Amino acid sequence: MMARVVPGQQKLAEKLIILNNRATGMLTRIYNIKKACSDSRSKPTFLTDKALESGVKFIVRKFPVVDIRNNQNQLAGVNNAKNDILKGLSLYYHTFVDVLEFKDHFYELLATFDSLSIYLDLTVNYDLTSQFLELIVRYASLMILVTRIDDRKAIIGLYDHAHDMIHGKMDKDYARLGQMIVDFEHPLKKLVEDFGAHSRSMFSAVMSLLQIYPQRNNVADVWRNASLFNVIATPSQMLNPALTDKMQCEYISIESLERWIYFGYLLCHPSMVSSQEATTGLWRPVLQSNFCLTLFRDEVIMLHRSAEDVFSSIKGYNKKVSEIKECRDTAAQQAGKVHKDKRKYLRTSIKEFVAILTDQPGLLGPKTLFVFMALAYARDEVMWLARNSSNFIKKVNAEDFVDRHLGELLFYMEELRLLVRRYDEVIQRYYVQYMYGYDSVILNEAVQNLSVCPEDESVIMTSIVNTMTSLSIKQVEQKELFDFRAMRLDWFRLQAYTSVNKAALSLKDNIGLARLMNTISFHCKVVDEVDEMLHETSDLSNFCFYQTFFGTAFKRCIELPAQSRFSIVFPLICGQFITAVGDFCPEERSHVRDRALNGVNQFLEEMAKEARNLLFNIASEQSQLADNLLPKNAAMTLKQGLAKKTKGKKQPKGNVQETTKPGAESKRKDRLYVTRMDKYHMALAEICTAINYRPSFVVWDHTFAPKEYLTAHLETRFARTLVSMTFNKDTNEIAKPTELLSKLRAYMATLQTVENYVHLDVTRIFNSVLLQQSQMVDSHGDTTITTLYTQWYLEVMLRQVSGGSTVFSEMRRHFVKGYLYLFLLYYSHNTDETLIFPAELRALAQIIGPYGMKFLNESLVWHIASQITELKKAVAENLDTLTALRTNFDKPEQMAMLYRKLDGMPQKAIIYFTKLASVENFLLRMTIIGVIFAFRDVAQEALNDVLQHRIPFLLASIEDFKEHVPKETDVKVVNELATAAGIPCEIDPTLCSALSSQKIENPDEEYKVACLLMVFLAVAIPVLARNERSVFLPELVAHGNNCHCLARAVNHVAAALFTVHRGNVEDRLKEFLALSSSSLLKLGQETDKVSTRSRESVYLLLERIIHFSPFLTMDLLESCFPYVLLRNSYHAVRRNQPA
Repeated sequence: MMARVVPGQQKLAEKLIILNNRATGMLTRIYNIKKACSDSRSKPTFLTDKALESGVKFIVRKFPVVDIRNNQNQLAGVNNAKNDILKGLSLYYHTFVDVLEFKDHFYELLATFDSLSIYLDLTVNYDLTSQFLELIVRYASLMILVTRIDDRKAIIGLYDHAHDMIHGKMDKDYARLGQMIVDFEHPLKKLVEDFGAHSRSMFSAVMSLLQIYPQRNNVADVWRNASLFNVIATPSQMLNPALTDKMQCEYISIESLERWIYFGYLLCHPSMVSSQEATTGLWRPVLQSNFCLTLFRDEVIMLHRSAEDVFSSIKGYNKKVSEIKECRDTAAQQAGKVHKDKRKYLRTSIKEFVAILTDQPGLLGPKTLFVFMALAYARDEVMWLARNSSNFIKKVNAEDFVDRHLGELLFYMEELRLLVRRYDEVIQRYYVQYMYGYDSVILNEAVQNLSVCPEDESVIMTSIVNTMTSLSIKQVEQKELFDFRAMRLDWFRLQAYTSVNKAALSLKDNIGLARLMNTISFHCKVVDEVDEMLHETSDLSNFCFYQTFFGTAFKRCIELPAQSRFSIVFPLICGQFITAVGDFCPEERSHVRDRALNGVNQFLEEMAKEARNLLFNIASEQSQLADNLLPKNAAMTLKQGLAKKTKGKKQPKGNVQETTKPGAESKRKDRLYVTRMDKYHMALAEICTAINYRPSFVVWDHTFAPKEYLTAHLETRFARTLVSMTFNKDTNEIAKPTELLSKLRAYMATLQTVENYVHLDVTRIFNSVLLQQSQMVDSHGDTTITTLYTQWYLEVMLRQVSGGSTVFSEMRRHFVKGYLYLFLLYYSHNTDETLIFPAELRALAQIIGPYGMKFLNESLVWHIASQITELKKAVAENLDTLTALRTNFDKPEQMAMLYRKLDGMPQKAIIYFTKLASVENFLLRMTIIGVIFAFRDVAQEALNDVLQHRIPFLLASIEDFKEHVPKETDVKVVNELATAAGIPCEIDPTLCSALSSQKIENPDEEYKVACLLMVFLAVAIPVLARNERSVFLPELVAHGNNCHCLARAVNHVAAALFTVHRGNVEDRLKEFLALSSSSLLKLGQETDKVSTRSRESVYLLLERIIHFSPFLTMDLLESCFPYVLLRNSYHAVRRNQPA
């Protein structure tokens, strides 16, 4: 006599949980094997090795029975690599063995269900039915995925052959495993065949879905009529708890229902086909709503084609095949539009729902069910679009599968998730009170009213009642952690005990109790496992495997200005990818992690780029408007006005081009007119809303701050824009500093407006970029504004000055261009000398700041130092003559002879920066030095003016410190500080540093050369009188060949040289004055008109030297050179000027 089967001993609940988890793990591992084998980069090398190719083909052809002993020649290559094959394919092979073991356990459990005649109804024993159906679907999916691994036979056969060669026998599981692979060549047909004996339990479970699926598959119009998720449609019921007798069925995934229906109908088709309800209420709607269903992740099964393949091979099923084709045509015509309408309704309804819950978060308590229903409904529609948009048939309208508003729906889902997490204590407080104040009382009454309650069942029910009765609101206030997993597991076990046939306490006869327990299970789950509920209803981790669809949806979202505010949801969804990783396949963790991090980084980069582009488009427009207001554009406006006044009279020459006046862009015919700037501002506001949505968020232990991405892009673009505005590569023209400053201010004003949208420190961006622009290169190694202007001033401007085309005016404090150099001065708005106007240099100082001006100063001084080096070489070549001149300055005859010797060298063409051993060359180099000093002084004055305006008190402190240097302080340090602030110094610290850095072998010799350099200059000055361009121009207070700049050169060079070589600057300058005045006095004795054509102008040079010298005085000059000569010279040069 057979012993009675005790349900408790079967551990049905435990087995279902374990096998479902195991099925998920097996699916993960098989999925990864499939992906690895389909990618040539990750495919096992043994399958692609040319040496093993013939052996692999032989094994696949003979699989599963391979005669190894009689085919050694064909398997020679495999034999040589047997150890590597055994090691390399071990993980793959044993995964297939695990599938085989799982198959055995699955059918064993299925047989137990059949033997116990278990009652299955999703609305009654929810956990038992859902776990049972999910296990069957996962098993079917697993077997289908196994058959999609093209190299499965090669992997299994190669491993077994290697095992046989090493151990002398086949693997113990190979025979059964090989047979399973052969049997499942056509997996659906094999599954249908195997499930023929197990259809009874599955049939009742699937038929129970008739109570759920039709309502869940309603069209959007039904939802609208029912005001689904509209909690304010009936204000009187707003505070009433959302209750149904099928709580968990309300938020279950519709895709899960459809998978259960599809596989249940196929696998149990004999009984299903005979049921009209199953066909019309379940089967046909599934086929009319979908083209495919998910097997696992992005692996899908095409519904119509697979069903046709199964039914076409069954006799008498021709009508079913026709029915499938009819459903396919219906799906092609209607499915896309139906689901598009559903997504449209969900967008508006969930948006309203979020707004209400944000304003009144207390409603999260009574309306928790609606929250999870909304999340589940939205998730189902989103994932439907993801899987079907890549797998629809040719007959459909592709536009129905393009949703440019998908980001909005995803965003509202994220908002709901955020509200649930933020106010989880509200939900806990509500349902803890609900459970101990209502659920426990009703459940206790229901248990007391049971006619029969066996001991085991009674213990479980009493334990559940006691657990709920012991709850208290103080536990929520004290933030205690709730854990009702044991209670839910007890209810799962109780479902298994009471669902068997002829159970003492039959759940089928106590449906009210079962549904009450399901409701309690939901209540306790939202108290202790809110995160698990969110995962169950709104998990979007599958997007990790729909990268193309996910990326395309993001692009569509960000391209549509009105939708770009929702684009932040895409990087946030990447944070859910971690839930896709399981414990059964740890090796995929790094791949999913990289995919998530790369996705977040890519999305945030694109969002920052979009905001940056919009902002700089606005800035460019504003810069153009600012440029229209510059004085240079006033001439065209004046010309137009003149043309209008002379209308009807003689028109001025030249066509007058009509230009738009500043301010015209603000005029509008009506308020509905939207300008391009309006569109830019609207789009910028939208994308900045997305960037400002979260200060930061965490993905895989990495913290991402969207605002930092925007900051980085703004810094990079701002720097490049500044450089591009400074120098035009196409025309090789450099911008005027005043115009650049105007554009810069327009850009900065526009960039500051971003603070209205995003909490950014724009000042930090300005400080960072402009500080980098004051250096030689920025942080990326790119050229800066400072470098561009420095190169221009050194290479272009100074080259023109040395060529004699421009003259530095002491009166006007800038360079002017002279044609017919004597008196005619020409000024042009677009000529290069305008960049050297004091206003331009002040603008430059404002742009590049003290650091940039310091770099400009150092670059100028470096050129001066190189010129001094060349002067020293000229001195060295004439050392003996200059020494004699220095010692015989009081012997006129000897001085004249030595001077003629010095001046009698062969003449050569004067070329800029070319080494020429001649007096003219020496004077030219000194003049260039003077010109550089003149420009440097003007630049320093501009810097000082700017600092005087910006930091007057600090600048006053620096000046005071310079005037009253403490004894213990190094004067050089003080001078460097003063120079950096644009304050002039008696001894140039920058030039001293440059000269000190030069290699000095013999200090005494260097000092002698320095002294002779000054002698050379002193005796060479009279040569300037020969040059007709040395004439003095009173209007400019300048000489035509810039020889007046020698005054600066003499004082700066002498001060620096004798400071570096530790000489007495004042003594050496007195010696210079004596020699130069003596040399110039001899010009009065000259009778040659060529030698004295500019004599009076050259005399004035001595007065300029004294004017710029802090060491010499006019009294000292009077003792060397009669002042009457200077007075007469001024009269002479003025008298010679044309009227």
